[in-house]
Amino acid sequence: MEAALIWEWIIKSAFLLLFGTGGFAYLTYYERKALARIQVRIGPNQAGPFGLLQPVADGIKLIFKEELIPAQADKLMFLVAPIVTVFPALVIWAVIPWGAEVTIFGRQVPLYLADVNVGVLYLTAVASIAVYGIVLAGWSSNNKYALLGGLRSSAQMISYEIALGLSFLGPILLAGSMSLVDIVEAQSKMWYAVLQPLSFAIFLIAGLAEVNRAPFDMPEAEQELVAGYHSEYSGMKFALFFMAEYIKMIAISAIAVTLFLGGYRGPFVDVVPWLGPVYFLGKVIIMLFGMIWVRATLPRFRYDRLMAFGWKILLPLSLINIFITAVIVVLIGS
Repeated sequence: MEAALIWEWIIKSAFLLLFGTGGFAYLTYYERKALARIQVRIGPNQAGPFGLLQPVADGIKLIFKEELIPAQADKLMFLVAPIVTVFPALVIWAVIPWGAEVTIFGRQVPLYLADVNVGVLYLTAVASIAVYGIVLAGWSSNNKYALLGGLRSSAQMISYEIALGLSFLGPILLAGSMSLVDIVEAQSKMWYAVLQPLSFAIFLIAGLAEVNRAPFDMPEAEQELVAGYHSEYSGMKFALFFMAEYIKMIAISAIAVTLFLGGYRGPFVDVVPWLGPVYFLGKVIIMLFGMIWVRATLPRFRYDRLMAFGWKILLPLSLINIFITAVIVVLIGS
């Protein structure tokens, strides 16, 4: 039994890693195609049928690109920074449920790696590690533009992480648990996006800032900082930063689906449990399209306004939302 359980963990871990890396590759294709449709262009259409081999071509190109390390850079930190950035993006998937229990070879197998009773706390702890990689990348490059990008990123991520963390409290208060599986099951009748619209909106805005996506992509503002914290990176080290951003996009979408959109819950999922992953993936794809749409629509914030928006608008709104939710939960419970 123990051996079967260990193999189950190994297979699910391998699946999550493959899903993250494969999802990153084809999210770039999805984004380029979606942006092309929004901007009345064609998008990738040369590499393979419908351009489906474009991510493979990009990967091969990056593998064979020359990798340069600046002469005055801190070489150890310069090499470690991309790994520190991509690691949390993959590890965060450990507690996200993408389906209920299903029967495989006569065994009931839960479609998640771990159901811990502090799952939400795990998400916030792991997500906060990524900022170290970006700061190290900016500092170790010995480039003033990269350093400015790293400093901007640390200030931005710390500021918006507070609002992001506080937005988690609405679903926690309503479900009475920090287990992500419990939060999903508590939404069997009503999604928390309906009961907590303000918390959902704050999460979406802070989530965009957390992954440095437009209009919050100040750490890599090309017009001001060349390319920000990864200005000196090339080849596969640059690809790791790129990978981290896109895997975090998928992770943020998956967390939003889990906390606010019912996760894997949907019609007939109790009768046919294999529908759970289908619903989950469909919701994640819709959330990702929302991120892409925002990038195509909104211009970049000015940095002082970006910081003011986080501290003066999102943070007070988060606290007000928590207070109102807590009062309602206590009144209904009494």
